[in-house]
Amino acid sequence: MSVELMVWDEPVPITRDQARATYLAVKRTEPVTGDVPDVAKELPGKVTLYPGHVLVTMDLDTMDEMSAQVFTIARAHGLVCYDPQRDLVHNVAPLGVYEGMQLHSGDGMIVLDPDLALVHDVLGTLSTQNPFVALVNFGRHFLQVSPGYELEYKEGTLIRTMVPELAEVRQAFNEYATGDRSFLTRQEWT
Repeated sequence: MSVELMVWDEPVPITRDQARATYLAVKRTEPVTGDVPDVAKELPGKVTLYPGHVLVTMDLDTMDEMSAQVFTIARAHGLVCYDPQRDLVHNVAPLGVYEGMQLHSGDGMIVLDPDLALVHDVLGTLSTQNPFVALVNFGRHFLQVSPGYELEYKEGTLIRTMVPELAEVRQAFNEYATGDRSFLTRQEWT
């Protein structure tokens, strides 16, 4: 079984719906041959060129490692990356305030410097197949959530709280990513 990612240029951040529609429209067209864009030369996996788009196909066994490479290369070239398996779009911006922050999910996704919309969307995928989402600033602090909305925050000492709704989780993650610690005062932590 294989999985795919598609990368292309967008002038502004796009939504998952826009990315999905673009991916599906491009897949209905025929691949092209000719000059290979620089980004396509750097991408791992099997690369297929479409007008203005690059499709990367990889084995399921190598998906996690290779996806992280594709996300990083796409970002370095200022390109959007759409993951149709997870129905997630990786935009170039807006980013959080911590350079080198990593987004980890329980289904194996790791993204360096994730855009804020991606963090928002990934939080909506919490399930038995994706048992946690974490934003990690290695050596400094992290915020993590698991299904049932148990938040864990660590900056020295690990503290926990339960929140009732996904909207509160998303707000806490957005605040954390942007350097705002308001989420710490809204909840009772143990």
